[in-house]
Amino acid sequence: MFTGIVEALGQLKNKVVKGGDVAITIAVNSLDMSDVKLGDSIAVNGVCLTVVAFNSSEFTADVSLESLSLTGLDQLAPGAAVNLEKAMLPTSRFGGHIVSGHVDGQGEIVQLEPSARSVRIVVRPDSELARYIAKKGSITLDGCSLTVNDLIGDDFVLNVIPHTQQETIIKNYKVGDRVNLEVDVVARYLERLLTQGSDSGSQPKSNISMGFLAEHGFIGRTKR
Repeated sequence: MFTGIVEALGQLKNKVVKGGDVAITIAVNSLDMSDVKLGDSIAVNGVCLTVVAFNSSEFTADVSLESLSLTGLDQLAPGAAVNLEKAMLPTSRFGGHIVSGHVDGQGEIVQLEPSARSVRIVVRPDSELARYIAKKGSITLDGCSLTVNDLIGDDFVLNVIPHTQQETIIKNYKVGDRVNLEVDVVARYLERLLTQGSDSGSQPKSNISMGFLAEHGFIGRTKR
């Protein structure tokens, strides 16, 4: 489990094809590895990966075909900067939102423009993800916990402050870039509860509908 508060900028050092999927080695730069153990989880651009080898300056993780198909890790070249976050501890300060590190899909940066000292970013998510994104809800962008400021049809708008730009790969974004997205896990479970029928048929149907949830900001509205 993660919070979406990026701890350090790492760098892809190596990528090796192994049996159809890949193993990647990440140089961690300022990330403290003193408490890391084999089998621990580290999020790389929002993708939860398991540490299979490490030392004080780098770690190696296997990336499955599932992760390669849903994320942009396969497109990264050696030398690319990546956002890093170690799995949170029970005693950690919860600064972002509940992030599983299980990327749901990708989005495309369609607009970047200054907004005072911040930057306004418009992202177009994969079509199947739009319904989970709500105004003033949370979204994880390459592992960064951010607030959805507004919706424009299926696109969503973010405002990124200077500190977040400086400490993450967001400062390197360009229009047309693809980014990893993880939607709010609450929206996923709400959808499951609403669409799953009762096994016995004896349970009454919920009065809560997808329209009700959209109206009250729990999920994104359909395309306008």
